[in-house]
Amino acid sequence: MSNRPIRVLIVDDSAVVRKLVSDALKGDPEIEVVGTAVDPYAAKDKIQALNPDVLTLDLEMPRMDGLTFLKILMAQRPLPVIIMSSLTQRGSDYALEALRLGAFDVLAKPGGPYSFGDLGPQLIARIKASAGARMGRPSAAPAPKPAAPRPAARPVPVRRGGSPRDLILLGASTGGTEALREVLTNLPGNLPPIAIVQHIPPVFSRTFADRLNDLCQFEVREAVDGDRLQPGLALVAPGNFHLMVQWQTDHYRVRVTTGPAVWHQRPAVDLLFKSAADPSIAPHVIAGVLTGMGRDGAEGLLRLRERGAATFSQDEASSVVYGMPKVAWECGASQRQLRLDLVADHISRHCAGQLAAGPASLASASS
Repeated sequence: MSNRPIRVLIVDDSAVVRKLVSDALKGDPEIEVVGTAVDPYAAKDKIQALNPDVLTLDLEMPRMDGLTFLKILMAQRPLPVIIMSSLTQRGSDYALEALRLGAFDVLAKPGGPYSFGDLGPQLIARIKASAGARMGRPSAAPAPKPAAPRPAARPVPVRRGGSPRDLILLGASTGGTEALREVLTNLPGNLPPIAIVQHIPPVFSRTFADRLNDLCQFEVREAVDGDRLQPGLALVAPGNFHLMVQWQTDHYRVRVTTGPAVWHQRPAVDLLFKSAADPSIAPHVIAGVLTGMGRDGAEGLLRLRERGAATFSQDEASSVVYGMPKVAWECGASQRQLRLDLVADHISRHCAGQLAAGPASLASASS
């Protein structure tokens, strides 16, 4: 990007939302609102005339819905799109489909549990990150797993000398919903328990977990405070709540809590990682930071590595936003950088005992 302001077009059928978004963005000198549009037909003309760098897009609009418009846009004139979606089940379903189709990120529309005063800074940060992001191709529609009943979760020994303390931890932010889908759907069903923090609004997190549950070879669900975390199960932090793990005699349980945001995030990856950094647990952990803006996760990953965990981060070339993984790599928290398509195999091999954490930082596996 040049030094000129980032040009933004706001597409929403609500005049109130258009004004709120415009007013919030106009206060930042690095952003220029070049126009607004009430529906995709008006947006198409304004994109041609105004050449915006970034779009904000409502999904439920008259004449043409936002998902249909997004498909056309990504095929004909791809550019970063930030979805503004309602905090409803239908809005969550649409938002996750929009991310699969190539949208950069999703925010809850004003009127939910956040005031627009909370949303404004988040939207500004995402617009600035999206202006320099890699525009990926839409993901293919995932095929659901066979309808055969899933076997009951049980402690399946994954590797010789494995421990009931074995644990997989993953953290992600912008671009993470698709990155996590790529990783988790390529993992076998007999791995240690998995705990996940994805920066995501409330309601959307449950829809995200339910969608993964339909695709993965193990159970995936939104975490509830006190859940037992065991092999054959992945728990996703609920939006607006922190997720932490605790060892209790012979198994893990999770804590789902409120509390201050960390790095402006709740849930925060750092809190999950730090909760597993006990010297009796960390040597049994493999943890990784995937695509995302900011620095959440790096401190916790470093603490895990210092106490014997195997650690990794996504590489720059495959990250939608190389923020969180970059900090984790540059501070020495990550032992390996991996292309996204290598992450699942790396986790599986580690859990099978074919990889060791090792004390030294290794060269990037993406080259």
